[in-house]
Amino acid sequence: MQIDCNKYNIQKVNIATQNEETLRFALFGNTYQHEKSAAVRQVLNALRSHNAHIAIDKEYSEFLATSGLANVEQTATFTGSHFDADFAISMGGDGTLLKTASRVRDKQIPIVGINMGRLGFLANASTADVEECIDSLFNGDYSVEERALIHVETSGGTLSGYNCALNDVAILKRDTASMISIRASINGEHLAVYQADGLIVSTPTGSTAYSLSNGGPIIVPRTGVMLMTAVAGHSLNIRPIVIPDSAVIELTVTSRSHTFLVAIDGRSEKLPEGATLRLARAPYTQKVVTRRSTSYFSTLREKLMWGADVR
Repeated sequence: MQIDCNKYNIQKVNIATQNEETLRFALFGNTYQHEKSAAVRQVLNALRSHNAHIAIDKEYSEFLATSGLANVEQTATFTGSHFDADFAISMGGDGTLLKTASRVRDKQIPIVGINMGRLGFLANASTADVEECIDSLFNGDYSVEERALIHVETSGGTLSGYNCALNDVAILKRDTASMISIRASINGEHLAVYQADGLIVSTPTGSTAYSLSNGGPIIVPRTGVMLMTAVAGHSLNIRPIVIPDSAVIELTVTSRSHTFLVAIDGRSEKLPEGATLRLARAPYTQKVVTRRSTSYFSTLREKLMWGADVR
């Protein structure tokens, strides 16, 4: 099937220009997967064979050095978001890619996800295809998809970390078995009071993550919506709802423990009862590299066994 690049907002790459420049790469990874060392070495060797400029997250570089997983002595390092690159490479699973996105922030640097985890729905390049994947970046044989982010603002409490989510924002109970009450409004109009263990607000990208495990629908990326899904809702009348991503969601929480958790792509912070959260689409997108040989629907079939007949 031929994909209409204009319809799906997929950027085409100028191959002639791409081949004439030295590309810069920022490398990220997790620090607990010793058994995946071969893939790290493969990536570094493939990048070096193209004379690429490589910089590695300092914590990850130290892990590679002390574990003897790769030779990084002559490789530049960086901390926080103090880096610039043509591509950011995420070595790990989907969680590592989400952490990479929180470091890339609004830099508009495309992320290449190399799956060293289990599912690898976002990080969809396998360790067996590392060299082919790196070659495709230099050959221009790839596409860049722009994924929407959810921006979070608070009043009555402060978030210390990155306040945008590529997957989802989850409001959750803590320290008690009791449910919490979440009063939700859309564009200033009252929607409902969720009596539940929590509430997930997700992007289309995140619809196959935490929301899906709580009964939410799958939404194709770049659809232009947000999804609200209750976590263990106490009423059969509460169902997932899809709203335009031009809307503004306001949430106010009541809890017996007088605190609650806000998890932004899994990064949890505590907020006091009564704090109000304002969720809206971020003013920028996250760029994610996809190989031309893969598609969202093929990933659904292969990773989530969508439509598989297991009889």
